[in-house]
Amino acid sequence: MAARRSHGITRIRRVTRVIRLPRVRRVPRVRSARSARSARRVLLRPAVTAALAVLAVALTAASGWLGVQVYERRTADQRHQDILAAARQSALNFTSLDYRHYDRDSKNVLSGATGDFKEQFSAQTEQLTKLVAENQSVSEGRILDAGIVRADERSARVLVAADSKVTNVATPEGAARNYRLQLDLVLEDGRWLTSDVAFAG
Repeated sequence: MAARRSHGITRIRRVTRVIRLPRVRRVPRVRSARSARSARRVLLRPAVTAALAVLAVALTAASGWLGVQVYERRTADQRHQDILAAARQSALNFTSLDYRHYDRDSKNVLSGATGDFKEQFSAQTEQLTKLVAENQSVSEGRILDAGIVRADERSARVLVAADSKVTNVATPEGAARNYRLQLDLVLEDGRWLTSDVAFAG
């Protein structure tokens, strides 16, 4: 306060000082929101990375499993095709014999045979050669159908339906014969060979 005299009267004048405070700059809320989002992104990055890594591992495992399944399926399909082809050829050789070149025909049978069947057929070859020549027998086989009864990586059983036209001295006009053969096959040196043949009725 300041005092001054005026005609004997003391007057007091109030002096007021205005103190100006420095301005406080407000930070826009947008920036605060952006900062918060950035912080959340930083925190989420490790979790997202981990989730993606787990997903990648899962997809890789699934792809590997599917690949194995496809490979095994293709391998099994190829094995069944090989078994059926071998069984059909063996049955065709067995039902197709001609006295004029029986030696060649019997060798065809033996080339696809093994085990007991090969031994039995070999043992009867000389006798069959004489019998076929005496009767002038000719058998023209034809495979109608074939199906796998069971099969694994080393053995199989196949049913084959076949027929043939047989001519000989007694029936020069020929006679039809039907066969239902059961063939057992084994895998030897990469080839499916017939180890046993039986008439299934």
